[in-house]
Amino acid sequence: MALRALRSALETVYIRRLARKLEGRPRPRHIAVMLDGNRRWARGSGHDDVSAGYRAGGAKVGDLLRWCDAADIEHVTLWMLSDDNLHRPPDELGPLLEIIEETVVSVCAADEDWRVEVIGSTDLLPGDTARSLKAAAARTTGRTGLKVDVAVGYGGRREIIDAVRSAFDKHISAGGDPRELAEEFDLQHITDNLYSPAGHDTDFVIRTSGEQRLSGFLLWQSAYAEVHFVDVLWPAFRQVDLLRALRSYAARERRYGR
Repeated sequence: MALRALRSALETVYIRRLARKLEGRPRPRHIAVMLDGNRRWARGSGHDDVSAGYRAGGAKVGDLLRWCDAADIEHVTLWMLSDDNLHRPPDELGPLLEIIEETVVSVCAADEDWRVEVIGSTDLLPGDTARSLKAAAARTTGRTGLKVDVAVGYGGRREIIDAVRSAFDKHISAGGDPRELAEEFDLQHITDNLYSPAGHDTDFVIRTSGEQRLSGFLLWQSAYAEVHFVDVLWPAFRQVDLLRALRSYAARERRYGR
């Protein structure tokens, strides 16, 4: 117990030191986090039921958002469930959807000024889940604090397809000729029809668990994003891990393809 208290005290001191060193340094406006490693954390912690990992990961989300608030981040996107994950066995997917729903409801009800939006193909989700997520997010309308996009049933390629369809649907509904739009179609038409069009491009993508791939996350928005892979499973992610990631970002020279 004494050793644990000592470690906690030393980590607190280290966190303060890291935070001070980041003052005045470049920092991302928009961070996207891939919350990966829940199942491996559960198995490594001796749990037979992987939902224990999802529950521990869900409990960490509020902490992350508070840490981002403290670091003056403006926008956070959390990838909680991909469209590919919807093909997992029902005995795993059911509890996972329940935990995601509980997590989003909790984040939206928190005594914080967070503006929450659920992005992704919510039509692929069970009706009750989709309605609950949308209702929870709607309760944050009008808030002015940290913008939080929760990606559920999300796939980057699907988002781009949906954006193209949406652009044409709007044009045709307004009486326009689809052939005219096809001729003038450009990058802005897709940007304006993404799931979260009000958000600016992603500056920094963080993936936990040690996996080093983007798996289709925010393909359009992350074209020039910096990427940071953390060799920590999501439920074990700490504030110090976030600050170290921000330190890495501050040391980089962003080139935007130049």
